[in-house]
Amino acid sequence: MSEATTHKLVILDRDGVINADSDAYIKTVDEWQPLPGSIEAIAKLSQAGYRIAVATNQSGLARGFFDEITLANMHNLMCALVEQAGGQIDVICYCPHAPDAGCSCRKPLTGLLEQIADALDQPVQGAWLVGDHLKDMQMAIAGGCKPVMVLTGKGLQQLATLPAALPSQVQVVDDLAEAARHILRSDTAA
Repeated sequence: MSEATTHKLVILDRDGVINADSDAYIKTVDEWQPLPGSIEAIAKLSQAGYRIAVATNQSGLARGFFDEITLANMHNLMCALVEQAGGQIDVICYCPHAPDAGCSCRKPLTGLLEQIADALDQPVQGAWLVGDHLKDMQMAIAGGCKPVMVLTGKGLQQLATLPAALPSQVQVVDDLAEAARHILRSDTAA
């Protein structure tokens, strides 16, 4: 087993988990605003020895709302803020396709998890996955990850509109800061 496979891994959705979400899409760097405590939560996990991956649907690319350069600039800002807080994001994978494109990387499919596994040279099974949408939870379960749903972003709305209860293995928390505390407590107790 290579040394890379010994690292603990946390996979984060972006919009609604790390930064404020918008039904009109996050189209510019100025619109990309971190949620309170999210940057510090990522840094805390990173400092505790976790590798951090971001897995995000970004259909705004296919819709022409922003381009690859703008998306890269948003991600550069996100990474810079995490680095200033003493942490690091190890990989960012995103689906650039429209919902009807038939790709394998759009959540709830597991293509983004496969990209993360390839980029980090480690399996994603058993990793924590934090998201604000049922699609994130479905991807987590399909990929063998431990799902944590935050109530920021679309989380509260998702819980209110779900036709059935979330699968029992989904842990629901207020925000990314609480998710980080839950992850650190759970892994310390294990």
